[in-house]
Amino acid sequence: MALEGLRAWKRIFWRQILLALGLLGLFLCGLPKFRHLETFIPMGVCPSATVSLLRDNFTGALHPWARPEVLTCTPWGAPIIWDGTFDPDVAQQEASQQNLTIGLTVFAVGRYLEKYLERFLETAEQHFMVGQRVVYYVFTERPGAVPRVALGPARRLRVERVVRERRWQDVSMARMRTLHAALGGWLGREAHFVFCMDIDQHFSGAFGPEALAESVAQLHSWHYHWPRWLLPFERDARSAAALTRGEGDFYYHAAVFGGSVAALRGLTAHCALGLAWDRARGLEARWHDESHLNKFFWLHKPAKVLSPEFCWSPDIGPRAEIRRPRLLWAPKEYRLLRD
Repeated sequence: MALEGLRAWKRIFWRQILLALGLLGLFLCGLPKFRHLETFIPMGVCPSATVSLLRDNFTGALHPWARPEVLTCTPWGAPIIWDGTFDPDVAQQEASQQNLTIGLTVFAVGRYLEKYLERFLETAEQHFMVGQRVVYYVFTERPGAVPRVALGPARRLRVERVVRERRWQDVSMARMRTLHAALGGWLGREAHFVFCMDIDQHFSGAFGPEALAESVAQLHSWHYHWPRWLLPFERDARSAAALTRGEGDFYYHAAVFGGSVAALRGLTAHCALGLAWDRARGLEARWHDESHLNKFFWLHKPAKVLSPEFCWSPDIGPRAEIRRPRLLWAPKEYRLLRD
């Protein structure tokens, strides 16, 4: 009883602290010193019964106790993958034995193609699923402008023409519809697992088979310390993406998501239908397709969650818990890149 009382007191204490920080954050959110205060917010601890059962089809037994300072599992028993919790050699061996083809999709539309695509592909060749069979799928309205990048053995590049949308928000939202169609066609026939990523980032460390699972979600690097009631879920009840207070587990980043072809068909169908529902009613979720992605993962829990190490924003600054970033956000130059 005493332990439960202490836990309740700690929850109340942190709610008050976070409320004050939240109000202050409206003015100071961009200041690194303010952001650093988030590191004092506890992320939670995996129950010992869950820790002993954490396993993965690609990494075997996981080692969540190797990272006691961070949360290494979800309430439904899925692993949260941090550096040090898995053996990369085991993951490589398991993926090679399964003889997999892994797809990586990216949309390079408008000025984003010249600005980001070449570095994205060059760094992917250095770090993404090294030693595995990989096919890159680039969706663009200008196939002839896609740069020539030297590819390693068993690695290919496919380019698919898409129609450029009028607004950048529509470009972001249309990708779910485009991906769903591709997963039902040539992409779905060629790959076993697929990762879908934003183009305005680059690889900086090994992004290997430890990230593979039936469905994979990415913790958002700007929100992974925040309690649920502060997360930026869609709150307009009229939207198909809406989550009520008390709903939602974590806030996931649409810059990285993945899984099997079947799982991604379900995800992209859900998001595309939700986006169409909203558009028919003159609505637009606050964070566009990312809002619908978060709704999907609330209803259909991901089998694996990637820590912020797998997609990190340098603007946040260094943090002790971020040991080895795999992807780094590029500087956001929206005024230059968005018409």
